Amino acid sequence: MGWVSAGAGYEVSVDQGKVVARTAQGKRLKSLPKALKDHEAVLGLRQLVEWLTRHETTCRTEVERWMIRSLPVPVAVIAQVWADESWRAVLRDLVVVPVGADGAWDVAGAGLLRDAEEAKGLGVVDLDGESTRITAERVAIPHPVRLPDLDDLREFASDLGVEQGTLQLFREVWHRPAEPAEQRRELARYSGAKFKELRHVQSRASAAGYRVQGGTAVCRIWEDGRTVVASVWIGEGDPGYETETSDLSFADAAGQRLEPADVPPVAWSEGLRMAATLHAGRVVDEEQSER
Repeated sequence: MGWVSAGAGYEVSVDQGKVVARTAQGKRLKSLPKALKDHEAVLGLRQLVEWLTRHETTCRTEVERWMIRSLPVPVAVIAQVWADESWRAVLRDLVVVPVGADGAWDVAGAGLLRDAEEAKGLGVVDLDGESTRITAERVAIPHPVRLPDLDDLREFASDLGVEQGTLQLFREVWHRPAEPAEQRRELARYSGAKFKELRHVQSRASAAGYRVQGGTAVCRIWEDGRTVVASVWIGEGDPGYETETSDLSFADAAGQRLEPADVPPVAWSEGLRMAATLHAGRVVDEEQSER
């Protein structure tokens, strides 16, 4: 942690996202002195903190997009951003899978990402616990619903004490049932969530990264070369009105409704994840809470 002179016998720095101060003698202060709040060094560090926060959010959003789309990512790109601590934090320990020239995944060569160099490829811990390297030109960062033996992978990661900066292995997943009746029940599973005020569910949806448009919470997923739109009606009108959510539904990019059997696996899982997220913020009456 570097320190910058702030005049008046003080030095300032950044620690865990906050501007902190110490005396010229090195004594750390519990709070920032009033005399320093408008000092140019402090203002500059605050701007730096704001930029770093935005940068970290951008890195996390981009890596999550790679994962949800499960599209091949050039190893050269990962190697170039690896030196950046923010990128490294959201990439480290993700499961990566080599992708061949024909686009096929080599799941047997998968591993937990630990290092990246353009000349040497990706350093990983393979599924036998051995350190090795992936030399393929591209890798996939699979959505967990696409990972075979996900439970075994989760156990393996737990044994290694893995903490992923991007939620992958321990991301909640929902698998589409085979039977049409079960599919319909799943789509209705999180409906009927009541909110005292519409603004509450709108805020919950936005905070979770979902778009709210025309009274509907929306999650758009690009999968297998097409866009699938998952949506839940949350209500419109006065933000202070009570509201209740609808069943989950899926449509294509043109707005044509998709039958449950036609929804691909990642879109199904991410749509149910959105519905469950909204449902978790509902009002629970006393009778329900006692059950």
